[in-house]
Amino acid sequence: MTFHPRLGCSTISFRHQDLATALATIAGLGFTEIDLGALPGVCDHVPYVLDEKAVAAVAGTVAASGLRVRSINGDIGDLNRPLSAGDRAQRTRHLDMLLALAGQTAADALVLPCGALDNTPVRTLDQDLDLVAAALTAAGERAVDAGVGLWTESLHFFRLCRDTERAQQLTDRLAGTDVQVVMDFSHIVASGGSPEDFVERFHRRIAHVHLRDAVPGNINLSIGNGQADFAAGLKSLADKGYTGHFSLELETRDVGHDERPAAAAAAAAFISDLI
Repeated sequence: MTFHPRLGCSTISFRHQDLATALATIAGLGFTEIDLGALPGVCDHVPYVLDEKAVAAVAGTVAASGLRVRSINGDIGDLNRPLSAGDRAQRTRHLDMLLALAGQTAADALVLPCGALDNTPVRTLDQDLDLVAAALTAAGERAVDAGVGLWTESLHFFRLCRDTERAQQLTDRLAGTDVQVVMDFSHIVASGGSPEDFVERFHRRIAHVHLRDAVPGNINLSIGNGQADFAAGLKSLADKGYTGHFSLELETRDVGHDERPAAAAAAAAFISDLI
């Protein structure tokens, strides 16, 4: 089956499979590009403890699949948590390994989160947002040196920047940096927000789009089973001149594992018609 060339599939969609199997599933469905999931506790396709050997092993598995890597969706710890010098050095080592993986897989960018998996600030919201922005800015500078983009999923329903207003506050702090934004339909809808509003606010920084359905309070729905208006959201992006790519991140809980390939194919066909 042929899908729109700007539509890929995140390996998170098949997180229950090992990496090589997930890549074979994705390629077998007809996709030509992926986002590579490297989120501990969500998708273990990339070991959280990364060293040169692990980077080379993952890069080799990806290369053997023939799939192009759009981004690596990673995590280097809670960016809103104050660090000791030792912890900061450890975070920097982890970042450098993820950037090395991005380089070895020819990924466009590394994606980092918008803070800890907790809506409640560690200190005050302003202090936490300052820390997240500073960490993303520093990571972005290292990414430039590595020849890789640095993107952030600026609105994540379960993290510090849980809604559009907090995403706005973070993005305001990133003015003047090269850090770009990943738009995720499911997190916007789950938080009670509007994809069209998100596009209106952030279209100049949107570098990539994750696709999954949602209802308020629930991000884990297959496309078509929630309230996300993909037609309106994708039209808003097109109207603003968005020429980037899209990725199905079907971390859903409304289908069984054996139903996931068919659900991904159906979602890809539906979205391809809208792009």
